[in-house]
Amino acid sequence: MAADSAKVVVIGAGPGGYAAAFLAADMGLSVALVDPEPNPGGVCLYRGCIPSKALLHVAKVLTEAKEAKAFGVQFAQPKIDIKKMQAWKNDVVNQLTGGLGQLGKQRKIDFIQGHAHFTGPNTIDVKTTGRTRALAFEYAIIATGSRPAVVPALELDSPRLLDSTGALDLDHVPGSLLVVGGGYIGLELGSVYATLGSKVTVVEMMPTLLPGADKDLVRVLQQRVNPLFESIMLETTVESLKEQKNGLTARLRGKDGKTKDMLFDNVLVSVGRKPNSSNLGLEHTAVKVDERGFIVVNDQRITHEPSIFAIGDVVGEPMLAHKASHEGRVAVEVIAGEDVTFEPRAIPAVVFTDPEIAWCGLMEAEARAQGRPVTIAKFPWGASGRAKTIGRSDGLTKLVIDPDTEQILGVAIAGPGAGDLIAEGALAIEMAALASDVGLTIHPHPTLSETVMESADVFFGQATHVYRPKRS
Repeated sequence: MAADSAKVVVIGAGPGGYAAAFLAADMGLSVALVDPEPNPGGVCLYRGCIPSKALLHVAKVLTEAKEAKAFGVQFAQPKIDIKKMQAWKNDVVNQLTGGLGQLGKQRKIDFIQGHAHFTGPNTIDVKTTGRTRALAFEYAIIATGSRPAVVPALELDSPRLLDSTGALDLDHVPGSLLVVGGGYIGLELGSVYATLGSKVTVVEMMPTLLPGADKDLVRVLQQRVNPLFESIMLETTVESLKEQKNGLTARLRGKDGKTKDMLFDNVLVSVGRKPNSSNLGLEHTAVKVDERGFIVVNDQRITHEPSIFAIGDVVGEPMLAHKASHEGRVAVEVIAGEDVTFEPRAIPAVVFTDPEIAWCGLMEAEARAQGRPVTIAKFPWGASGRAKTIGRSDGLTKLVIDPDTEQILGVAIAGPGAGDLIAEGALAIEMAALASDVGLTIHPHPTLSETVMESADVFFGQATHVYRPKRS
């Protein structure tokens, strides 16, 4: 091939894009990877998953130091150097993105820093610093991700108004912070700043936090964050924002229809994300985009243009990094001639609040909505020896089980480390495991992972640490 051509061009170097590019190179294909940043990583590493988890770890350390008083260990009031904290977070990001850059070089990937624009079904122009580079390809994989959604009524040209990106780079701790949206992004970032000392108010238009998650899981989280936040206002909307000399005034409308104005130092709008499917030159191809802006693909991630694939946030929910990575692998394997499709039984979701909430597969609320008969087996962490030793007995582990086949259909966990524990649930669902398979798998003691095993035992009415006779 010519110098300015490649077998595969990947547009977007987030967890979906760089995973696809790296696998394609490992399979012996010539690869070009295009992204605006100097190294791979995408929003997840630069402005999302990784920096937010770094700040959440800071909040976790502060919380554990405060709660250690109950164990007979007392610390002095912590001093927070937010500039040093931000520098540490940025160093984590730079190490990871720099490492990915080195991995790309080792794989001989042609990394092009710039913006890609399709000029046809097998060509793109990449605008780089000072010039435009034309590139031909046999196959392209679009992995351009998503961006924070904007509420038109709340658009304001003010440094006090933040999206998730701005909230990660604040150089101060706001005295007061309004979080618009009670989803995972708002709750994660809200809990960080509340722990650092902000008076945080969360406004959510739905009747519950984390809309879509099972209520019993949300209940565990809400009991924990109620005293942390200044206020949680459900079934409430923000009608407008107005800048004042000393902050932003938000007009809030409650479920009773009444409005009230409240003043905040900063406002964080976190009401979801929108796909980055515009300004790609898709009009020069047969690629189709739906009414919500998502690129339409089949189960092999192929668009309506046979030479172009799309993966990750830009093709739809769930907008999760690990989902994008697996889609990227499928796309590359299809390009390499393998007969594969993207059809997971379970994609785990994790909310990295304190406590963490994680779930995968069929959820209880989904089953009820579908009218599908299921048996729910729950193990309360109050009966877990390990949970007691860390002072966190408020958690819950739940299995959703087919009553006839005893197959595990869904797993949900609320508690510290739920994000790490949920992988066992995802494996059980993918392997079509039965409740007896999980119950007969010897789990180490004392651990939180035992709660998964004991939930299976609850299904049979044989849990050692709770008395729950099986219903006839």
